[in-house]
Amino acid sequence: MSEAGKVYNVLFLCTGNSARSILAEAILNRLGRGRFKGYSAGSHPTGKVNPYALALLQKQNLPTQDLRSKNWEEFTAPGAPEIDFVFTVCDNAAGEVCPIWPGRPMTAHWGIPDPAAFQGSEAETHLQFAEAFRMLQNRIDVFVNLPIASLDKLGLQERLEQIGQHGSAPA
Repeated sequence: MSEAGKVYNVLFLCTGNSARSILAEAILNRLGRGRFKGYSAGSHPTGKVNPYALALLQKQNLPTQDLRSKNWEEFTAPGAPEIDFVFTVCDNAAGEVCPIWPGRPMTAHWGIPDPAAFQGSEAETHLQFAEAFRMLQNRIDVFVNLPIASLDKLGLQERLEQIGQHGSAPA
């Protein structure tokens, strides 16, 4: 599936594009080491990045200046980057009818509990965000280490789905 030197574009989707998909975008851009470029979007974006997500990313020394909550339609418009992989990280977005993505990317659902919906103390909320970050980081770490070039499309699809179900991709 790979071309030498190809950078794979990955779009993380969530309904509000304020927390989980934003975290995933930032994590992939660090772990992808120039082999992957992360993006995020939402079906009904809130228009702002959750302040707990921003604080956590800053604590992890991840860049936040280019992160913004945006509609997934941006990635179907002319001139948008061609997306190779689309991962839904919330159950609502997984159940919605997605746009037709140019280039027909591979897709999988990697559901993560919504830390932005959590109601509790500030300390408990920080813990919810940290747990979402940990889960996403584990899945993205497995993903960026897949032997994409040596897998056929069906084998790769199975691995992507296993990551979403188990957080890992058995050999």
